[in-house]
Amino acid sequence: MKRRTFLQLLGASALSRPLWGAVKHTEQYFIFIHAAGGWDVTLWADPRNERKGLVEPASTDNTDLTALTHWKKVALDSDTDTFEILAPSDVPMTFGPGIGDLYDLRDRLTIVNGLAMNTVSHPDGTCFSATGRHLAGGRAPASSIDVAIANELGVSQLLPDVSIQFPSAYIGDSLDRRAIPLRVPSAATIAKSLARSDAYFNDDDRASITALLTDEAHALAKHSAFPETYERLAAQESALPKLLGNELKAAFTPQALMAAYPQLDYKAKTLGQGALGAAFAVEAMKRNLVRVVSFALGGLDTHNQNYKFHAHTQQELFGTIATMVKLLDDAKLSDRTHILVFSDFCRTPQINLAGGRDHYPNNSALVISPRFKRGRVFGKTDHEQLLPAGDKPLSPPDLLATFLAAFNIDPRRYLRDGDVIKDMLA
Repeated sequence: MKRRTFLQLLGASALSRPLWGAVKHTEQYFIFIHAAGGWDVTLWADPRNERKGLVEPASTDNTDLTALTHWKKVALDSDTDTFEILAPSDVPMTFGPGIGDLYDLRDRLTIVNGLAMNTVSHPDGTCFSATGRHLAGGRAPASSIDVAIANELGVSQLLPDVSIQFPSAYIGDSLDRRAIPLRVPSAATIAKSLARSDAYFNDDDRASITALLTDEAHALAKHSAFPETYERLAAQESALPKLLGNELKAAFTPQALMAAYPQLDYKAKTLGQGALGAAFAVEAMKRNLVRVVSFALGGLDTHNQNYKFHAHTQQELFGTIATMVKLLDDAKLSDRTHILVFSDFCRTPQINLAGGRDHYPNNSALVISPRFKRGRVFGKTDHEQLLPAGDKPLSPPDLLATFLAAFNIDPRRYLRDGDVIKDMLA
């Protein structure tokens, strides 16, 4: 008997049922975004437009105003103009001009200011924001937030965590290995990673093998003390032909994603590849393939005269996020999608001798989620130093603990530090 005939006979019973059921969007989805490089919070979340203490605000002396949609001039002194702070009447929030198109979605935003970073190192600040821990020996000592969510809520999903240049860290013996993130350098490589050679097996062979393995997993589940594990394996096996088939490979090519979501700006000066990550997130969630998509939007590491364009980079960044949220709205996924955006740290309140801003141990973060109180700002900084204020300033572990608690996940499973800020939760 030929090998192909043998496989077809063995898999016939399993192949008689559908391998890929209709998508039922009852699950929760997560998007984590690293605004890489360290952003100037005075341009978006914690706006400052007056000289006070160390603060030297963005002005016509240090900023290129071309095409900044939310820059309205007000006098800083007799020779220089700065921007008017956006203070909408419908929400108790203020914004700087870098907020861009995300300003139109302000009633859905939760902003956390005055995050105490205790570091001015890019790698350490990134690790602290993503894991709640500082680097230990140059390595992350704990799992990142995307891995924690995937481990708790995503192991039954075909792709629990897709990480595109995101600071993902899988740390700990107690984690499910299915939560190991699929790390890729760009969304453009995802379609290539799904490709399979026909040198030894073709699509029919793979379908027969996976059908056989699916039946075997169902059979083992009936006799196992942990049937859920085998049923999850069965679900993954049965979905493999769809994952590795030509339909998905074609859907996730850069050309296909750009054609499907022309609203995103793939030619943006600094964030074009990030826009492709946003397109992949929307498409993969529409197809119910993923639980978590994490990606980076960079270009914020500015120390010299290129500070002139920092507000433009922020406008692109928040514009990409705003467009992605609107695409999720169109797909009727917004009420089940939860977004967290963070950076390495913020920028000094004073302009340096090179016309830029340097690293500063303060930060802000952005949450877009129905599990959080919307149209609100939590945390604060002082006016003269732009440093976290209060008896117990908020920190990244507090934000991460609160995010986990919003989904009934015990933060202590993943975090050594951090308090749940219940007032943030809806």
